[in-house]
Amino acid sequence: MTKPGSIVDVRIIIGGRLQSSEADEYDDVFNPSTGAVIARVPLGAAADAAAAVSAAAKALPQWSRTPVVDRARVMFRYRELLEQNFDALARLVTREHGKTLAESRAEVRRGIEVVEFACGIPSLFMGRTIADIASDVDADVMRHPVGVCVGITPYNFPAMVPMWMYPIALVCGNTFVLKPSEKVPLAVMRLGELLLEADCPPGVFNVVHGGRPCVEALIDHPDVAAISFVGSTPVAKAVHERGTLAGKRVQAAGGAKNHFIIMPDADEDLAVQALAASSFGCGGQRCMATSVAVPVGPVADSLVEALSAHAESMTVGPTDQHGDADMGPLIRPAHVERVARSLDMADSEGAVIALDGRREFPGDGFFLGPSVVDRVRPEMQVARDEIFGPVLSVIRAGTLEEALAFGRQCEYGNGASIFTRDGYAARQFREHFNAGMVGINVGVPAPMAWFPFTGWNRSFFGDLHVQGQEGIQFYTRQKVTLTRWFKPSGDSHHDPVWKG
Repeated sequence: MTKPGSIVDVRIIIGGRLQSSEADEYDDVFNPSTGAVIARVPLGAAADAAAAVSAAAKALPQWSRTPVVDRARVMFRYRELLEQNFDALARLVTREHGKTLAESRAEVRRGIEVVEFACGIPSLFMGRTIADIASDVDADVMRHPVGVCVGITPYNFPAMVPMWMYPIALVCGNTFVLKPSEKVPLAVMRLGELLLEADCPPGVFNVVHGGRPCVEALIDHPDVAAISFVGSTPVAKAVHERGTLAGKRVQAAGGAKNHFIIMPDADEDLAVQALAASSFGCGGQRCMATSVAVPVGPVADSLVEALSAHAESMTVGPTDQHGDADMGPLIRPAHVERVARSLDMADSEGAVIALDGRREFPGDGFFLGPSVVDRVRPEMQVARDEIFGPVLSVIRAGTLEEALAFGRQCEYGNGASIFTRDGYAARQFREHFNAGMVGINVGVPAPMAWFPFTGWNRSFFGDLHVQGQEGIQFYTRQKVTLTRWFKPSGDSHHDPVWKG
């Protein structure tokens, strides 16, 4: 493929310097709202990965010995630069991903909150001490960095998901190599440039691009100590297995099939608005999107009718020029086709397409409207597979117990919500639904920076999750020291000074 002269090649960051990749192959970066190519990204050579890890390993000794308050000050400076560039970053996310500007602003804000959490590292990094745990023996626990860390991130949150990882890793004294999705490299590169402007030392933070060969080179590199991954379940499982087999610590967040239970006593208008926002926000391309609505009892007919009407009224269109779109495009034409095929699959399985989002849209963007699929049964493929698009399945339940049982049948366990006024129903849901993040009258129960992102089952592989205190634990090792001092005898120069 010939490089167009007006298209800029995305660079990489190694050793504190923006530079060109060693890759021979490039891929197109699109504006999904228009279908236009806006940049070209290197499909990174193994040489890029090796150079980035080498730079991170070289910077590690000095950075790990940098006082923790000085590491925090880098993040304070970084936060100020992120605030100053907030709108530009949000527009960059919208341009390369396609989500609405409001959604992009919310994403960047959530990322900045992780940086704010990381600024508190002097308190978060503290160890523990017990004096006289035995006779004249003191014990203490101190945190130490794990070493060179790698982050591998998806396309659906170009700014936020990387910021789940590297701010915490860096303030803990580690160095970092980030490999973002090749579909959305632009926001990450700007985040990296701002971190360099915040006087982050050379080699402490590095960015490379590429597909599977680049990922495998990073995972296999002997100098890499820890790997953070967010993506689909099959890849998360493969990354976890490959990394742990090599003796590395790995946190790998996978896919989801999130449920939204609507009880008979719920406020229907509020439930419909929350359900539509959860299912169709960001084009359904998020791991906390609702995939399955579960109306309980007699509310199903009314809910499906109201939800279909609400979704049909949503404006689907370009997000980079106009501010009136409720939902933007999907990431690529191939993804539009894959999501659309799920509707054919649902129809063939006997479900009812209450709202079909397949229609003609003006322009060359990658669009698909919201879809509602009613009369879905738990065993259907549309109820089991992660579609990752604006398709909502409706599984009708007779009771709350039946709705909870649907959750137990799901192989995933990321998130779920219930809308109800009944405290007992809410408590039963909170205690018994098969998911690590649940919301009560909250449509998208994604935790903020101070709490971990706790997927269960095949939604997560590993022990320690991203964000919050678990993030600190993942990016540090603990060392326990037992100390006993003996009173000197004989030599006068060992006598305490206070004796004169």
